[in-house]
Amino acid sequence: MNSEMNLADGHARQALTTSQAVIIDSLPELFRMSAETPVEQLESRAHGAFFHALGQHEYPGADGRVLACYSSSVAMEILSRAVVTEIDQMALLHPTFDNIPDILRGVGITLRPIEEDLLHDADLPDSLLDSVGAVFVTTPNNPTGRVVDEERLRRLAEQCREHDVVLCLDTSFRGFDPRAQYDHYAVLEQVGCRWAVVEDTGKLWPTLDLKVGWLVTSANLNLPVDRIYSDILLGVSPLILTLVEHFARDAANGGFAELHEFIQTNRSVVRGQLAGLPGLSFPDLHSTSSVERVQVDGRSSMDIWAALREENVHVLPCHRFHWFNPAEGDRTIRFALARQTNLLESCAKTLRSILADG
Repeated sequence: MNSEMNLADGHARQALTTSQAVIIDSLPELFRMSAETPVEQLESRAHGAFFHALGQHEYPGADGRVLACYSSSVAMEILSRAVVTEIDQMALLHPTFDNIPDILRGVGITLRPIEEDLLHDADLPDSLLDSVGAVFVTTPNNPTGRVVDEERLRRLAEQCREHDVVLCLDTSFRGFDPRAQYDHYAVLEQVGCRWAVVEDTGKLWPTLDLKVGWLVTSANLNLPVDRIYSDILLGVSPLILTLVEHFARDAANGGFAELHEFIQTNRSVVRGQLAGLPGLSFPDLHSTSSVERVQVDGRSSMDIWAALREENVHVLPCHRFHWFNPAEGDRTIRFALARQTNLLESCAKTLRSILADG
């Protein structure tokens, strides 16, 4: 879509910060350095900077278990193709980002829902774990922003180990929430279950979709991830690896704090512009992710989406996040917050006007 008022996708579309602009200004130098450096070194430096900036100090970076992909969606595709060689049923968080069930179903996996409240409040039922070969959880979840805390992750990993179930995580929004930056890999390695994690840089920094998705796996996963990876790609651009390294170092040196403040400002702008409208609420009051759900009772999300589209404003209806029961999302739309603040304010005003007019 060509409109600058595109709030539909969750990628970073805001302006560069001052320190990020300095990195972009040095692209000719970074290009030359990337051309002169072995790719293995560039990969090691990139994932080292990225994972350490996010508190993931025990990630398995030294033994080839971190694979660089063009995007998290490509990492998901590789993982799905590997999983389906052994597993035909998987338990998946509900609701969650719609392309996850799309990819999993696309390779032939049958999905069973895990309701989000159950995931956070209690052990998963033995009957569920005995009927599936894998469990897939997004944390922080998109679109709700809920985070699986360290105690819950440990217990979930223990249950998966006890039932010989593969635990899969998508942590693409980890950079927005300090609650998600405890060392997941330390927990997973200590428990010893079979596991795989999809990570992403594309949601964090406005690099025009120059990004890396990482697919990280346990030593005991015993699925053909490496073979399928080599079937799909040889690796990512050395220049993008270098760019990720520099942006990750900038993030660790204050950039993440700056990002969190920016997203919180934008969330406050959206909530402030829409506050007080009858029937309107914000389901995810504790979310710090770069997306915000807005619920409007008595009005379908597709109706709101169509009315906003007439004003050249594009948001995302949430029914497809509820992949097992789309009707649950029929009153909710999602705003992307990684945009310029004045743009978000204008879009929120447009929505307010539409809703006020009935």
